[in-house]
Amino acid sequence: MLNGLIWTTKITQMCRIKYPLIMAAFARHGRIEFAAAYSNAGGLGIITAMSYEIIDFKKVLDKMGDLTSSPFGVNITVNADGDKEIYLKYLEVAIDAGVSVFTTSAYQAPYIGERIHEAGCLWFPKCPLMRHAISAQEAGADAITLMGMESAGNKNPFQHTTLVNLTMGRRVLKVPLIAAGGLGDARGFLGALAMGADAVCLGTAILTTEESPISRERKEDRINTDIFTEEYHRSLYHRRFGGTRVPSPSVGFQSEVIPLKSMIENIIQEAEFIIKSWGFDKEEFSTISR
Repeated sequence: MLNGLIWTTKITQMCRIKYPLIMAAFARHGRIEFAAAYSNAGGLGIITAMSYEIIDFKKVLDKMGDLTSSPFGVNITVNADGDKEIYLKYLEVAIDAGVSVFTTSAYQAPYIGERIHEAGCLWFPKCPLMRHAISAQEAGADAITLMGMESAGNKNPFQHTTLVNLTMGRRVLKVPLIAAGGLGDARGFLGALAMGADAVCLGTAILTTEESPISRERKEDRINTDIFTEEYHRSLYHRRFGGTRVPSPSVGFQSEVIPLKSMIENIIQEAEFIIKSWGFDKEEFSTISR
């Protein structure tokens, strides 16, 4: 067991979290029990607002306070033809409940970002393309999640890889960056930080944990996915607008269903072992001076 390092990045400072790890949004799976487990493990758990009916959302956020004393955020997933008023209603409920960090995904929504800032909160939009990220930065985003083409979920045929997004994003963008796409182990975590990320977003990788609300059968199916087959490759990198039929390659790092806290501890402990083996002997690992 390693003596734990202090992990310091712009994101850990902004969100007041122990590790530079942000939870992805999961549509109906982004529920409070899952998010609370993530926050309790040291990252920033994210509740997907649209997992709940608006009439129940205040009670949901109140209950979240019983599940964790650590910071957490709320995601607003925006559809192109969605009801702006309902998105803003979810947002107001969360602001009134004291939530200070908001992520947005799918379509950009500057009007949501404007309201987030009016309330003195942080806005982290998710962007698949660099031009989207530049636009989000111009709209005032406090940090941006860059989605590599390795990501699951909705795809854009013009996405670059996580590596290209981060290394080029660090040159082009001034705001903190959150890496997403195919990441799920210690080397990916460290690699993302080295390439310019200020945090890593875990999505597919944590859907196989015990706290994930998907069925045990689906978890086992994901763990047994062979990411090196031609069929898998065609499904993930299908080069068209729309979702994928397969999870991201991060499932390749999973071999069993374990608690979320154990997964995050494994990633952090192995990362600490790796950097110590490289001769790092400080008590704090910081990317602030980068």
